[in-house]
Amino acid sequence: MRKGRELAESYAFILPSFALKVIFGVYPIIWALRYMFYDYRGYGTATFTGLDNFSRLIKDELLWKSVWNTFVYAGGKVALTIPIALILAVILNGKLKGRQFLRGIYFLPTIMSAAVMSVVFYIIFNSYNGMLNQLLMNIGIISDPVEWLGTRYAMLTAIIIAAWGAIGNNMLLFLAGLQGIPNDVQESAMIDGANSIQRFWYITVPMLGPMLQIIIMLAIIAALKGYESIMVLTGGGPAGTTEVMYLYLYKLLFPVSTGEAVPQDIGYGSAVGFFTAVIVGLITGLYFYLTRKLNRVF
Repeated sequence: MRKGRELAESYAFILPSFALKVIFGVYPIIWALRYMFYDYRGYGTATFTGLDNFSRLIKDELLWKSVWNTFVYAGGKVALTIPIALILAVILNGKLKGRQFLRGIYFLPTIMSAAVMSVVFYIIFNSYNGMLNQLLMNIGIISDPVEWLGTRYAMLTAIIIAAWGAIGNNMLLFLAGLQGIPNDVQESAMIDGANSIQRFWYITVPMLGPMLQIIIMLAIIAALKGYESIMVLTGGGPAGTTEVMYLYLYKLLFPVSTGEAVPQDIGYGSAVGFFTAVIVGLITGLYFYLTRKLNRVF
């Protein structure tokens, strides 16, 4: 009787979160999977079209361009974020004066809204009266304003801004991993005459391996799914050079909120959503496979 009551109490605690997960997690996925096979614009009657949305998807040049842009954006963001976050974590894990304050400063961008952060950087990188152009012209590096968000520099600018926002979170994860490394290992290496660089490469990095794999995986997934800052900064322009997968998907489902003069297309958007989810899943699976193979080798 007592066990049955304890079991009922356990289910009572689990039920609210489970119900919310079903309502806001499982049901929308099932709903979207259904409309992949329909022509549905958000109003009126949904018309069954079979695989027409997927046929359109294969021929959609802007979608494939967004896939390529996503790989460039994600690769650049991860390549820039991980090394900087690791170096900062190593420095702030040492006996540095004011390290707690500095940790808070570097972590601050993580808790900021992506939209607010992007507006601030829009003011900095603005082509005509932006702070960056004014500074570079004042010190004589450039003579004319550079269109950071409207030329070939747009993707590079978006990557730098996205990396700035992600460094703090990855730094915190690296700090958690570094604090799990025993001090006696580092002390033994110091006694043997190893300098700080040698201790970093031959002790810190190998012992941080499992945590490093997790951090890189999370960084890759976050970068592939990121679009908020690009939406605020460039809206996918100029001429689609910064259009990424999830921004393209967002425009299909909520065109009015992005200022797009195109009709809402929930049916095709659902098919694109499924396609992007498959891409993220495949890349994550490939990463797991490769890291497992490397673990066996080393």
